[in-house]
This record gives sequence, structure tokens and C-alpha cells, in this order.
Amino acid sequence: MIRRMVVLLAIVLFAAIFIRIIGGYSELQALRPLAKAYVTQVPADLNVPNVVTGILITYRGFDTLGEVAVLFMVAASIGMLLKECEGAEKREAEPLPEAGEIVLTGMQVLLPLILVFGAYVIVNGHLSAGGGFQGGAIVASGAMLMMLARPRAAFNVALLSVIESMAGVFYVALGILGLVLASGFLDPRFLPPGEFGAFISAGAVPVISALLGVKVGAELSVIIDRFRS
Repeated sequence: MIRRMVVLLAIVLFAAIFIRIIGGYSELQALRPLAKAYVTQVPADLNVPNVVTGILITYRGFDTLGEVAVLFMVAASIGMLLKECEGAEKREAEPLPEAGEIVLTGMQVLLPLILVFGAYVIVNGHLSAGGGFQGGAIVASGAMLMMLARPRAAFNVALLSVIESMAGVFYVALGILGLVLASGFLDPRFLPPGEFGAFISAGAVPVISALLGVKVGAELSVIIDRFRS
């Protein structure tokens, strides 16, 4: 009885908090000064229509590098934890069942669309919603669908690891080029800005976004494959 009363009291308190929050909510009619500064500064300074991508890749370049490094450490840690020790006795695992016809057909139809859409999100990240992280996650979902449809198929993890490592090296190299040829680390203005809103524009932002997409897609695919094994 006391436990029920405590739970009921907690629910009432949370309800009162949420009602107060909802009651005090009012939609902003104008941007705050900081948001207004970014909205006006990013297109003028970086020639990037997508303000979010411009901030993540340039102004928050070190933070983005740290996020990519964390993702790499996650992939490496999972690989170390799930990798079978050499010389240890391997348990006889039951063979993985074959995927059904619906899954196989769905993979054949959807996989090309998923990969093309992921590539589209990556290369158009400087123009519209998207970017390297989002596109890389979409590409990794295509890899997961392929593993579900063909559970016994071998996945070239070594090649993915090389691709991921090379993308990271080129990413840091572009950051250093921005530091030497422009005004700071990952400053994309060492390449021509191009015409605002054009596909080839925004300096090195599309290249950096593409490298992020390749790196994130490869790392997530490796993580998914490690859990499969």
C-alpha cells in the first residue's frame, strides 16, 4: 500500500512538472542573437547553405574529430572483445539459417537504393539536410541488410578497416591543410568557394563530409559484422 502511494505521488509530481513546462512554452517569433549570428555568418563566411553542416565540419572541427575518434575506439574495442582468442577451443556453433525469400528479394531491391541514397546524403550535406554522419549510418544500414539476407557470407573486415583508416588519415590531412593554407584546422577555404548553392561549392566542405561518410559507414559496418560473428 505504501509503495503504491509513493508511485502515485511520483507520477503526480512528474505530471505537475511537465504541465508547468508545457504551460510556459511559447514559440519563438525570432532567432536568438547567437542563432542569428550563426545563420548569417555561416553562409557568408563559408559559402555553405546548410548551416548545421558548416558548424559541425568547420567551427566544431576538433569536436567532430573527437567524435570520429570515439567511434573508432568503439569499433576497435568491440573487435577485441568479440574476437575469438587464438589457440582457444572453439565451440561448435550451429549453422546460421538461410534467409527467407522475402528478405533476399528485399535485399536485392532495396540495397542499391539504400547505398545510392546514402551517397546522396553524404555528397549533398553542404546543400541540404544530411552529411557524413547521417549518410554513413544509411550506408551501414545497407550493410546490415546484406548480412541479414546472407548470414553465411564472409564480410571483408580487413578491407573496411583499411578504408576507414585511410579516410581518417585524409580527414586529418585536410584539417592540417586548412591550418596551413587558410585560417585554422579544417578551414575549408583553402579550396575555391564556388557559386553559392551549387553542387561543387563551399570549398573543402563536401570533401570533408565525404571522408566522414566513408569513415562512419565503414566503422559501423565493422561493428555490425562483429556482433554477427
